[in-house]
Amino acid sequence: MPDHIKLILRHAAFGGLIAAGFVGLLLAFNVANLWHLVTHSADGVLALGVMFAFFWITFGSVQIGIRIMLMAEDEGHGGGTRAPQAVVDLVPVRVRSNDARRTTHPRDRLH
Repeated sequence: MPDHIKLILRHAAFGGLIAAGFVGLLLAFNVANLWHLVTHSADGVLALGVMFAFFWITFGSVQIGIRIMLMAEDEGHGGGTRAPQAVVDLVPVRVRSNDARRTTHPRDRLH
């Protein structure tokens, strides 16, 4: 398996662990009465699964994004240089127009 796929899957799994911990804390502290809603509703398991999946997507994406952004520091690249950029002076150029090829807007033909 390519290294970049391994990296993405590994950090997505880390995001899943963080999501499981976060959902566990939400239920343990009974935030917004979630524990009662999950345990006393017929669709509580479905709601718990959806909540876990969405948190996994969120935290997994954050973990992957952080790792990819930190890769530049691993390679030793510090970004761009502060060297001044060359300034190019713009010079106007005259262009002859051929009236035979000139197109006009239909509104101009009314006059």
